[in-house]
Amino acid sequence: MPPKIPRRAGAAARSQRTSPDGGSAPPPAAPRLEIGEAEFVALCDALKVSDGVREKAWKTYESLSAVDGALAYNKKKKETWGVCIFIVAIDLDEMTFTFTELLKSINTSICTFFQFLKEVDVNMDTVSTKVDSTVSRLKKKYDVLLALYHKFERTCGLIYLEQPSSEISAELSSVLVLKNYWITFLLAKGKVLQVEDDLVISFQLLLCVLDYFIKLSPPAMLKEPYKSAVTAVTVNGSARTPRRGQNRSTRTSKQTDTDTKVIEVLCKEHDCNLDEVKNVYFTSFIPFLNSIGIITSNGLPEVEVISKQYDELYLNNKDIDARLFLDHDETLQPDVIACSQLERTPIKNNPDEEINLILPQTPVRAAMNNIQQLIMILNSATDKPSDTLMVYFNNCTVNPKDSILRRVESLGHIFKKKFAEAVGQGCAEIGSQRYKLGVRLYYRVMESMLKSEEERLSVQNFSKLLNDNIFHTSLLACAVEVVMATYGGNASQSDGTSAETDLSFPWILNVFDLKAFDFYKVIESFIKAEPSLTREMIKHLERCEHRIMESLAWQSGSPLFDRIRQSKEREGQSDQPEPTSTLNLSLQHNHTAADLYLSPVRSPKKKASGPSPSATSTPDAQPSVNPQTQKPQKSTSLSLFYKKVYLLAYLRLRTLFFRLLSEHPDLEPLIWTLFQHTLQNEYELMRDRHLDQIMMCSMYGICKVKNVDLRFKTIVSAYKELPNTNQETFKRVLIRDEQYDSIIVFYNLVFMQKLKTNILQYASNRPPTLSPIPHMPRSPYQFSNSPRRVPAGNNIYISPLKSPYKFSDGFQSPTKMTPRSRILVSIGESFGASEKFQKINQMVGNSDGQLKRSAEVSAAPKPLKRLRFDIEGQDEADGSKHLPQESKFQQKLAEMTSTRTRMQKQKLNDGNDTSASEAK
Repeated sequence: MPPKIPRRAGAAARSQRTSPDGGSAPPPAAPRLEIGEAEFVALCDALKVSDGVREKAWKTYESLSAVDGALAYNKKKKETWGVCIFIVAIDLDEMTFTFTELLKSINTSICTFFQFLKEVDVNMDTVSTKVDSTVSRLKKKYDVLLALYHKFERTCGLIYLEQPSSEISAELSSVLVLKNYWITFLLAKGKVLQVEDDLVISFQLLLCVLDYFIKLSPPAMLKEPYKSAVTAVTVNGSARTPRRGQNRSTRTSKQTDTDTKVIEVLCKEHDCNLDEVKNVYFTSFIPFLNSIGIITSNGLPEVEVISKQYDELYLNNKDIDARLFLDHDETLQPDVIACSQLERTPIKNNPDEEINLILPQTPVRAAMNNIQQLIMILNSATDKPSDTLMVYFNNCTVNPKDSILRRVESLGHIFKKKFAEAVGQGCAEIGSQRYKLGVRLYYRVMESMLKSEEERLSVQNFSKLLNDNIFHTSLLACAVEVVMATYGGNASQSDGTSAETDLSFPWILNVFDLKAFDFYKVIESFIKAEPSLTREMIKHLERCEHRIMESLAWQSGSPLFDRIRQSKEREGQSDQPEPTSTLNLSLQHNHTAADLYLSPVRSPKKKASGPSPSATSTPDAQPSVNPQTQKPQKSTSLSLFYKKVYLLAYLRLRTLFFRLLSEHPDLEPLIWTLFQHTLQNEYELMRDRHLDQIMMCSMYGICKVKNVDLRFKTIVSAYKELPNTNQETFKRVLIRDEQYDSIIVFYNLVFMQKLKTNILQYASNRPPTLSPIPHMPRSPYQFSNSPRRVPAGNNIYISPLKSPYKFSDGFQSPTKMTPRSRILVSIGESFGASEKFQKINQMVGNSDGQLKRSAEVSAAPKPLKRLRFDIEGQDEADGSKHLPQESKFQQKLAEMTSTRTRMQKQKLNDGNDTSASEAK
């Protein structure tokens, strides 16, 4: 801690900088008081923040205190100061403290801190996208560490005896062993992995640490089957206890060559793939051990030594001190309320029966199960084309075999290199393993696709398709993405603000240098061709498709703009990417990936005489043309893309509309018409922007000309509560030439300027012709275990058992269950009182009444108190009321077989029927 003299000097310097005459004023007779209150100054001193950070942090605090309803900030001054210092330090790149030091200084937990940070950002401009990204990384890292530590504690309880025999040295107590284990693992994780939120590799690395320490432990400390495994290793002649003075690398290599018994037991006990864990052991863990030169004492590494090395790593990263998990430190404890609501199987009412609770899966267990399921699917597949594929290749006019094999090999080298750069150089072989699984899935799906095409078209020569480079690259990318998402866990549920090294979609597109618009063409056919995909993976691919339609396909350099331009050149400017007359037609189609990749990309510019383009039928049907006109065919891929974009756009609009404007149903078709017109005719507004930005601007514009009091801050407030939204969507919008600002600035400077004439037409007596409402089908991706509606009532569904863990504000937490929201019923066993069934019957009978009451209490959500990024004098706040939470009943029906295996749950929801809405 520096003495106070420098700080006073700093204060004097600040006083000179703010001299009224702008010159260099003489030093004051007495030093200026420090900025802020004494406790704020003490907090800044403890965190050693710079003058610039403390000045800006105090100004941020003052601005928060000045808003209406700032009483909460005044009651939590220290927490608010901590949040302000955190925000400013990140924005200015002047982090002089670790995140754990900050939490300790303000005496709060990580969960509470992030929740309070969300509350502080109520005005949407306090927290920058840079801070959002940092917070997202911290949340992900915390989720992984928390899951791993819980798994680590449970696993050690299964390995070590609580009270070993007296012959064991007191220095080898379970506490010391646990401390050695955990800190060594943290050090290995930090040294080996660059992507520290990779749960699977981290857990595999943890198993390697467990194997290492188990073999160093006396058998008398161990439970079975680990005791037998260690004994077998000792009998085989391998040195169990390290000897002082022996070369570490030599000793380690001798052990690892033969001592695989323990790692085999660990993998079996945890349903881990042995080959993958061995790969991590030899390519990452052993080099780590050899690089750090661990000094041993009593057969174990000295805690002080490894702790000191971890300390250097932790101080460099300035994030979470995960050693505190060992002490169950309050700063790292999860939300107590969430944990207390952990789902449990109902306890049987018959005391004579054996109680057999089926506990929910932990994140680690769920990840391992998903991986095992994928590996089982691909066990019968090969790394090379099957005999059936070879027949298809040989039937081609130009045999594609050699080009396919070269492409797979070339992309494999690129993938391995990029994976190592993202995860860690020691993990290159792990990347190779995952790529091989993707190749197996690639060949498997390709064969399934070709069989379907042969059945559909009665042809066997697919030379054009199988020699199409973009098709193969897209198909392989999709297969690898399925593998990466399976290993990556809940990648699709991320909030979009991920680290630069994040392996989740669209990382694979960058690796393969593949355009998002080209990738979209294969997704639907891929899902239909692989019936073994899990529901979660189908949802993930569907979410990838949505992200492409929202923004990725609209990035500069995308072939989508070329397709649109070619479409307009086809018959002149009167032509449209997709006629509005097809909007109310069903989205069901028979197009396959072959149709989309081989559809015309450039039509002849020669104009044919005949009917006007507006007279054409749906482009998805075979065009019925006059024999004399021979009108060229429209690009199938563009037509289907626009249909899907329109459907997604309307679903988003409808969801937001009912949250905000349910009392003005007449506005919905007007807003949709403006929205659809913009996508169709002013599609350049979508370049490097997001679909939802156009949606919010369309809603605001129509309300403005129709004199409906809906402020932009109200729209943003409701939008951020929608699923799969990112605050960057409204905080950072492209204005022009890499200049970004808030969405209100975009509306005023770009959107309104481009569409002013069109928007004003809606205020006239002759408004534009309304666009048809898109046909609202169910998801094109059918799930074998989709929730089924019970015929007895509109609001009761039977759904499969789902993961009891969800992501709440970025945190992985148990699904909440309260007496108000759920009823647990155990079918086939002693049920007890009949009140539960009576309540179910009552809710079934009263479903219509509940829906009616739910609609009556709906209202617009409370707008943000102020939106500091609004343009001066515009979009002032109003005083609307908060939207009450919709009344919901949720029910799960848990069915247990005679072997006490729970088969199903039933979820009851008496809210609005959202089966056709997006719930991705």
